[in-house]
Amino acid sequence: MKHIFFPISLTLSFLSFAQQPLPPIGEWREQLPCNKAIDICHGEGKIFCATPYSLFTVGLSDNIIERKSKMSGLSETGISAINYNSGSEKLFIAYTNSNIDILYRNDIYNIPDIKIDNIIGDKTIYAVYNYGEDFYLSSGLGVIVIDGSRYEVKDSWFIGNGGNQVKVNGFADDGQFYYAATEEGLKKAPVSSPGLADYTNWELLSGNNGLSAGSCADVITTTGRIIVQKNDSLFIQNGNNWDFLYSDGWAISRIRSSETKILINEKNAIVGRIVVLNIDAGIDRVIADASLRSPENSLLLNNNLWIADRTNGLIYVGQGSQGSIYNLNSPAGIAQGEIIFSNDKFLGASGTVNSTWSGQNDKQGIYSYTSGEWVNYNLKTNPLFDSLPDIITLKTDPRDESIWAGSFGGGLLHISQGPVFEIYKQNFLEPASGNPQGYRVSGLAFDNENNLWVSNYGATQSLRIRKANGDWRSFTPPFFISGNAMSQIIVDDYNYKWIVSPLGNGLFCFDHGTDIDNTADDRWKRFYAGQGNGGLPENNVLCVAKDKNGFIWIGTSNGIGVIECPGDVFTANGCEAILPIVSNGNFAGYLFNGQEVRSIAVDGANRKWVATAKGVFLVSDDGEEVIYQFTEENSKLLSNDVRWITIDGKAGEVFFATAKGVCSFRSTATEGGETNENVLVFPNPVPPGYSGSIAIRGLTENAIVKITELDGRLVYQTKALGGQAIWDGRNYRGQKVSSGAYLVLVNNDGRTERLATKIFFIR
Repeated sequence: MKHIFFPISLTLSFLSFAQQPLPPIGEWREQLPCNKAIDICHGEGKIFCATPYSLFTVGLSDNIIERKSKMSGLSETGISAINYNSGSEKLFIAYTNSNIDILYRNDIYNIPDIKIDNIIGDKTIYAVYNYGEDFYLSSGLGVIVIDGSRYEVKDSWFIGNGGNQVKVNGFADDGQFYYAATEEGLKKAPVSSPGLADYTNWELLSGNNGLSAGSCADVITTTGRIIVQKNDSLFIQNGNNWDFLYSDGWAISRIRSSETKILINEKNAIVGRIVVLNIDAGIDRVIADASLRSPENSLLLNNNLWIADRTNGLIYVGQGSQGSIYNLNSPAGIAQGEIIFSNDKFLGASGTVNSTWSGQNDKQGIYSYTSGEWVNYNLKTNPLFDSLPDIITLKTDPRDESIWAGSFGGGLLHISQGPVFEIYKQNFLEPASGNPQGYRVSGLAFDNENNLWVSNYGATQSLRIRKANGDWRSFTPPFFISGNAMSQIIVDDYNYKWIVSPLGNGLFCFDHGTDIDNTADDRWKRFYAGQGNGGLPENNVLCVAKDKNGFIWIGTSNGIGVIECPGDVFTANGCEAILPIVSNGNFAGYLFNGQEVRSIAVDGANRKWVATAKGVFLVSDDGEEVIYQFTEENSKLLSNDVRWITIDGKAGEVFFATAKGVCSFRSTATEGGETNENVLVFPNPVPPGYSGSIAIRGLTENAIVKITELDGRLVYQTKALGGQAIWDGRNYRGQKVSSGAYLVLVNNDGRTERLATKIFFIR
């Protein structure tokens, strides 16, 4: 059968929507990608759009965007399918780990049964279908029925040959029969059958009457007719026979029944399109545009088309072919590499390496967030990034705030204002041994003279410097390094360079002496595990950080070591790491004993935020007390698999790069100022019913803060955490203070006390 197509070229406008505001103290927010759509449905006057990470809605009458994620009460991060039951007004959300949420009005009901069940097999939920009040899940096990009114698993149908598990790709009904598109073929069973869990009640239709044997990719019903997808062709049921309906050589990603039409989501290389088909195989229209790259699902609403596209997100196409892309303000992907915060700018690196330090060919680039706006530098916005795989390390230039980024294979990238892109490879860096095309940059740091230090992983001269004047120099460590492995670099108060050497090579300290160009006065020191070798808890060093005392904190695959005398590293007596001991027994003595410490960040109160494979910890400035432990089970942390941490010192917001995306927590400590001249209280005035923390911000480090009544009577006293003090609005007896004005008195030396500001309460 031959068809003539009439592609409709779209004139698409981009609709941008703002990021959520800074959260109150003690609250969370997410920085998740919203522009990769994988599923779509509608109800309650809204379009529901799922991404691999979260969910958002678009109001059909007002275009208002609302984000829904773990921050707003969802149970997980990572969605596989959604479905809306218009009869019961419930939204079903299936997660990639087989967890389930059902949203009904303002409530969220979690059904974790499939996730926690110890059954062996593929528990992935590939599609969701609703019939009556129940939801029918197409899974790798078979069909799983969820009772939508009782919020529980109602039944499980293992309908594979012999009653075995079989992957189900789609599910439908025509009122008399259920139809399941399985890897064994299309199967049907009577809706009225009492024994649908018995595989013998399911009839295999494939292999007879015009429908060939083998796997079926999907099944839908339109105007009472059953249509099945076999490879990239569609067949329609005609009595007991199956007639060919449609095929055009394109790959079909999804079919859907919508407003008596058949929507065919197609892909061909990097191009996508939507074919709107009538039940008689006549083509209603074809939607084709350069912005339509990877359509995953679509629906018709009042003959207007809504498309979930994995590349460009949510797309709307009206009847007049005018379209809009809902370009939500978000990062293009998740940050798997280093994240940093510098001068009100957040930067995230998308790239990663595995445990053996092999690149993963990620080309999502860099995500930048400033003044409420995200800017993405990647292959989609600039073809230059095709030669910059796995950007894993970032720094901002202290002179002009331009961006320096290290690619694990593509060299060193500089992004200056414009933006102007420069790549440093040949003549500046050395390729990795055995890989003449691989210029691997794995660590960056600026020293106090504005020189940029570069870890050139795999090169024989694995430490490089780009001097402030633009000249380059290279250095060779005086000892054998397995794989010539160097990564993270920090610079201490003595201008010494502390360099992580992965693959069990320990930690290096380097002093270039009085003259960078004179290697004769260079000094190197290597730190290993064991007394006399450096005192580290483990040779496999993962990260390093400098605290406000100038101490060097070292994270390893077996806990933390601290060097408290970095100035003595090169003296005759030397300096070795000590192992902090936790008094409350959280780690059986030594701090993080037995755990991978992947990243350490120091807040304004000199406390340490620590990233592990088991969540995030906040420990006291001396490492002897655990203050917080955040996991995905006890908090809104997106994943226990945490890779990097960075802190906005002004606001006290702590950012976590996890395996499921970036999220942040508004903490209590900020960086201290030089004076107490610009003290800010928020919220102020304190509104009725407010029960959160009141922050007094802009203080000198560790300032003493007193809250008094207007006559000077003391109500509360505390000490700032860095540059911020926290008060719960209660007096020393634990009673809420009354309406009125209160004075905030501060001092930073224990003697001079001054009025900083006032707080007003409205009860």
